[in-house]
Amino acid sequence: MAEQPLTLQATTAAEIMNPGPVSIADTDTVPQAIEFLTSRGFGAAVVIDEAGHPIGVVTKTDLLMHTRRRKASLEPDETLVTEIMTPAVFSVQLTTSARSVVQQLLEVGVHHLFVKDDGGVIVGVISPVDILRKLK
Repeated sequence: MAEQPLTLQATTAAEIMNPGPVSIADTDTVPQAIEFLTSRGFGAAVVIDEAGHPIGVVTKTDLLMHTRRRKASLEPDETLVTEIMTPAVFSVQLTTSARSVVQQLLEVGVHHLFVKDDGGVIVGVISPVDILRKLK
């Protein structure tokens, strides 16, 4: 008997997202970001400015690549996250279709899409794992 194809059991971004994404201040250093993300088990965080506006995204991959470039430097790392972050926040609306979310993840080539409410406030995040969890 042939297996049934998997289908996505969600119609909108709101049904896929993890609510309450984490953020890091634009004044935080790379070591602070490493501690924050690893201690909480997150793969990415929005970088916000003093007014609380999103200005970019820093990921564990960004941090790893930066650390690798520094190699075994004996100097303390005072690099700000703004120097290594992606200076864009790829996002979708709560009402964006699930199909469009998948297409955007693939087309943009990112591992995190942030979800904004009608006022532009980031209220959630979607990763490929979140998509996989909705397949039945």
